Amino acid sequence: MRIRYNPEARPELAAWEYYIDEPEKLRGHWAEHFARRQPMVLELGCGKGGFLAQMAPAHPEKNYIALDVKSEMLVLAKRKAEEAYAAAGRPMDNLLMTAVDIERIFLIMDENDQFQEVYINFCPPCPKCRQHKHRLTHPRQLERYQKLMAPGARLYFKTDDDDLFLASLSYLEEAGWVLDYCTQDLHREGAPAESPRTEHEEMFSSQGIPIKYLIAHPPEAKKENP
Repeated sequence: MRIRYNPEARPELAAWEYYIDEPEKLRGHWAEHFARRQPMVLELGCGKGGFLAQMAPAHPEKNYIALDVKSEMLVLAKRKAEEAYAAAGRPMDNLLMTAVDIERIFLIMDENDQFQEVYINFCPPCPKCRQHKHRLTHPRQLERYQKLMAPGARLYFKTDDDDLFLASLSYLEEAGWVLDYCTQDLHREGAPAESPRTEHEEMFSSQGIPIKYLIAHPPEAKKENP
């Protein structure tokens, strides 16, 4: 999604205690930066924070980390999260955000950072052939995520894009992942509890575009250093 440059975004984020300005310093130690050690959830490309603002305040028993490459997006997600936690009447002690290119996730995380849930919501479809390797569900990305996923962990993927969804099914099969759930029309079948509606979802649904959704887990394999 294109978003206008905001010169105030980075300073606002840098002054916020839940934004990690130098995430590489937490590589391998993200769990220690939360108030409580508990299962961690990773959102890859949080955008304006609609998903995060619904999930994190509602699940204080989990620790959430939200990544996005754009500070302009993250500052909107920050504000939305602050409103959601205030409305819920609870402290924001299970949420962290940082800016990073997700293709370079191993600059800030390693196999010691273990997640129970990984979410990808409405990522860029990268439709051109030369862009396919940059898709967040590409096999090379799946290999990276696998190293960050605890035993029994799941990947949750949602999109409006037919080509990306079909390609992602092929990528998962190629990488040996196992599908736990798959639908090409989420709202017709009824969305599961872990799938709250986001801004993108409301927009596409209002246009009559079916929402595609899947849950998958990686093959059991020995984790190696990236």
